[in-house]
Amino acid sequence: MKIEVKKIAALTGHSGSVYALGQGITKNTIFSGSSDKFVALWNLETLETEKFAAQFPAIIYTLCPVPEKQLLLVGTSAGSVHVVDLENKKELKILQHHTDPVFDIKYCLKTNCFYTAGGDGNFAICSLESLSLLKIKKLCKEKVRSIALNFITSEIAVAAGDGNIRIYDLTSLEEKKVFVSHQLSANIVCYSPGGNTLLSGGRDAHLNIWNSKNYELIKSIPAHNFAIYDIVFSPDTKLFATASRDKTIKVWNAATYELIVRINKENFEGHLNSVNKLWWNNYNNYLVSTGDDRAVMVWEINYF
Repeated sequence: MKIEVKKIAALTGHSGSVYALGQGITKNTIFSGSSDKFVALWNLETLETEKFAAQFPAIIYTLCPVPEKQLLLVGTSAGSVHVVDLENKKELKILQHHTDPVFDIKYCLKTNCFYTAGGDGNFAICSLESLSLLKIKKLCKEKVRSIALNFITSEIAVAAGDGNIRIYDLTSLEEKKVFVSHQLSANIVCYSPGGNTLLSGGRDAHLNIWNSKNYELIKSIPAHNFAIYDIVFSPDTKLFATASRDKTIKVWNAATYELIVRINKENFEGHLNSVNKLWWNNYNNYLVSTGDDRAVMVWEINYF
């Protein structure tokens, strides 16, 4: 497989490190959240900001749009989850069930719930209907970093700073398995679109691929020089990308797990600092990346 990478734009406007990305209100827009405490909305067609900006009282670490309900869930460094009504552009509720930063939020229409991962070691389940806390689980003393949902097997994977990944039944929340995934913190988990594999990235800079039937290790790759912070699949599922503290984005063949291209400052005028978050958008197959250099970069990825 040969790949062509074209840098479309470096969108600037945030005055602090950017930690969060999420699908925007329309297919050609994307949200970003930053340490400047602002959420911005970018138009990938015009490559400019839309007339939407929301300020919050703390650093924004994660964004979770719920388009089916016209909601935006915003997780902050203060441990709060802000629920924003996108249609009326107003805040509906603030949930404060974490005492430390909220690092990830995911939602499920089947269970009508959303799930939050906290720096306090807690994993929480909240109602999308009442927008209230249903249950909270203390998983470990370390930070809970990432959540992934597998709708094929009806499971939730939760990655934490103790290096473990915990698997729960999506409906009953029964713990099905706990396994050591990384020597140091497990930072990110991501199921493949078909649900057959679980990919994880850690502070040990390794990319691990697990069989989601039994969670046995398929392959372990020393993928980066420093911690891996994010993993995303392309819309057509043929590729996936990893983001790292080593200032690079790497694009991989999803079938063979072979590295195809390394996007960095030297080769593609990539990021100057840590790459914190990725979003692979259906619009023009754009891969969007962001990090500590405050830029939201847009990449066109073509392969043949």
